[in-house]
Amino acid sequence: MFPSDRQGHRRIFIQAWQKAQAGVPLEPLEDQIVLLLRQHPEYHVHLDATETLLDQDFPPELGRPNPFLHLGLHLAILEQLSIDQPTGIRRLYQGLMQATGGDAHASEHQMMDCLAEALWRSQRNQAPFDVTGYLDCIRRAAQPARSHP
Repeated sequence: MFPSDRQGHRRIFIQAWQKAQAGVPLEPLEDQIVLLLRQHPEYHVHLDATETLLDQDFPPELGRPNPFLHLGLHLAILEQLSIDQPTGIRRLYQGLMQATGGDAHASEHQMMDCLAEALWRSQRNQAPFDVTGYLDCIRRAAQPARSHP
């Protein structure tokens, strides 16, 4: 389980990366994190600056993505797919896989966009998470692009 504080949450990612670099055996969650980090070499530089990284902000207006948010969304999608929650998400993922030519990473990114938007709306509106809206967003992302006359 992830800690609820930002530094603790970030330490999990940093420590998993450090253990992998040192060749230390990984726990299953750490193994997932390292696999994701290997898909995102652009974040490696962040993980080498651990002291400043724990408190660093990644405001969107600076145009730098938050590696912890990004990786956390990946983990959330992988968990949702593993247990098919919300119900039907696995089927929608298969549709996205077809739409992306079988590119699992690209499919996850499209789902992450939908998840991030649904989370943002929930926070902004101080409302429960809109599962239906989230799944509809994924469903739309899986639709083939339609040409306009």
